[in-house]
Amino acid sequence: MLDNSVLAGEIVRHGAYVCLRLASAADARAISAAAIPALAARLGLENEFAPGATPPGASIAYLRRRHATPGDIADGDVEHADAIVHVAAPAARPVDDFCAEAARLLGPLARLRVLGGVVRPKTYTGAAMHGFAYAHAVMPQPGALMPNAFFVPMSKTAGWWSKDWMERHTYFLPRYDDAGRMTSEGHALAAEPGIPCLLRRTYKSPTEPAPDGAYDFLTYFECADADVPTFHRVCASLRDVARNPEWKFVREGPTWQGRRVATWQDLFTAPA
Repeated sequence: MLDNSVLAGEIVRHGAYVCLRLASAADARAISAAAIPALAARLGLENEFAPGATPPGASIAYLRRRHATPGDIADGDVEHADAIVHVAAPAARPVDDFCAEAARLLGPLARLRVLGGVVRPKTYTGAAMHGFAYAHAVMPQPGALMPNAFFVPMSKTAGWWSKDWMERHTYFLPRYDDAGRMTSEGHALAAEPGIPCLLRRTYKSPTEPAPDGAYDFLTYFECADADVPTFHRVCASLRDVARNPEWKFVREGPTWQGRRVATWQDLFTAPA
């Protein structure tokens, strides 16, 4: 069968990016005083800025804006966000509670756009692909070592979702002609330079495709200062439809770049 009934359905993690856009008259001191740290502590959210030896069960991260560039999908709430807060947990309840209470606490001080998604077991990854990509993937690092954060939400076109899962799978691998010559790299080889230096996290919409106004994928990356050019090089490779035909079916939202900071208050103080 070529329908999606064979694909993994269980959800192993929930996450959300809370995009904050300060109100024009908002006082940075007032928003810094909001009880977001207390809320995070009450929900048991561990700070991603200083990760422990094992990944936290539930976590929070604070990202301060540097700049953003528009994408195919216009989204001012992402493009112009002054800060983004990431929250994640194995269950939906802590994530939902944080987002709801943050909206109440911040009230008239900021406009919030919450973009949420889920993690399911990997769909197309067999043993060989695991060894190629995931066995060498970057583990979470302290914010001081990998301070750069990139948030790129995106969706696939109706043409992509009309394909069965086996055809979609072919776009992630190189393609060859009858003489064995590679005609396109596919997603895996186009992204290969980022494997040893870019931390990548992706949440998917609970439904595929996502409903109107939502994104199919919420992609996020972290890297060291020295590896920022690699991030941009990988993005350029993925967007080159001659090298990676998959991207004919991709529509990106804004690419938002920020800096990881240690505390809620650091979001609203002038950078050194």
